[in-house]
Amino acid sequence: MEFKEVIGRRRSIRFFDPDHPVEREKIQKMLEAARLASCAVNAHWARAIVGFRDDLTEDQLNRLKTPVAALNVELAPVHIHWFNDLGIVNKIEGSRLKELVDVGALAPTHGWSHKFVDDFVYPQILKPMTQNPGYPVPSTMDVGIAMCQALLTGVDEGLGVGLVTLNGAVLKEVFGTPDDWIPLSTILVGYPSESWEAGGQRPRPPFEELYFEGKFGQPFKRDDKVVQELKKAKMIQEPAKPHDPKRIEEIKKLADKYGLPM
Repeated sequence: MEFKEVIGRRRSIRFFDPDHPVEREKIQKMLEAARLASCAVNAHWARAIVGFRDDLTEDQLNRLKTPVAALNVELAPVHIHWFNDLGIVNKIEGSRLKELVDVGALAPTHGWSHKFVDDFVYPQILKPMTQNPGYPVPSTMDVGIAMCQALLTGVDEGLGVGLVTLNGAVLKEVFGTPDDWIPLSTILVGYPSESWEAGGQRPRPPFEELYFEGKFGQPFKRDDKVVQELKKAKMIQEPAKPHDPKRIEEIKKLADKYGLPM
């Protein structure tokens, strides 16, 4: 698929085929995409634990379920649990910044050198940053970028994907993660039982309600020519319709198939 169509085709899938296993190579491709994501100071806070549902004990699987995501977790053959490794900055002490200096990504024209990292950047910026109560926020944003790239790669591989938030304390216990790993979201992965359209693109707020130009209250003007171009590229697709009979019928069939209430 072309990139814009991948964005347009992504849906939060909630009906997975529980009996259709996901190829390991496709999970690896998702993780490879996450590894290449942009990351401040080249720290790479993102960590992931891949849980193959059928390798979990019944007790582990039941503990992972939440009232909101219980069925999703049970149906999805693969769960990729994402964490923010808060300890990484002090473990690497600027060494990955030096790698960027060595390959010319951080150039001497901008003041970069190994000495600059050792004498200034790490001791005066990075190390104190980790002691700031707000430290997890920007690093979590970087993990989110990695997760997004993994998510879109899954779509490009023909998989169904969906983000859920599980119980963080349970995740840490079940998978034995280090104390300084903060649990974030989980990407559920599998082949969808529902149609890939899943009723259409989800409702979103109006464009001008979200984005501004120059100052707050001055909307960034939406150009209809661009909208038409993105429709042609399949990034903007048919929106979901309330009470769509076709979608309701699909949900009824899935409910019958899996013995679910309707």
